[in-house]
Order: sequence, then C-alpha cells, then structure tokens
Amino acid sequence: MAGRLRVTQTKSTISHIARNRGTIRALGLDHVGDTVEVPDNEATRGMVRQVRFLVTVEELPEERP
Repeated sequence: MAGRLRVTQTKSTISHIARNRGTIRALGLDHVGDTVEVPDNEATRGMVRQVRFLVTVEELPEERP
C-alpha cells in the first residue's frame, strides 16, 4: 500500500455536517476542483471513505528509484 492517492474534491461541503467539512479540510482540500496527493495508508483511506460522495480518488503508481 505504500503508494500515493490523488484526491479531488468534486462536490461542495455546503449543507454537509461539520465532521465531513473537517475531513475535507484535513485532507488539504479547500474548494471544489482542488486536488491533493496524499500517502496511501489506513488513515487516509479511512478519511477518503468517510467523504467518498464528495471526492474522486485515483491510485498513483509507486515511484521506482
């Protein structure tokens, strides 16, 4: 699992509960259309799972040295 995930916010957090808004902010997303790359681990997978209806996720291949 040691790769990276590219997470893009596709929907607004307006009218969603504070916990979902906080999770989006913790992932580093601010606005619809923002994209961040985060480590692929259990913690970030859990965060993405909690807001899966607000984001799209791509798995990035591992970089080979």
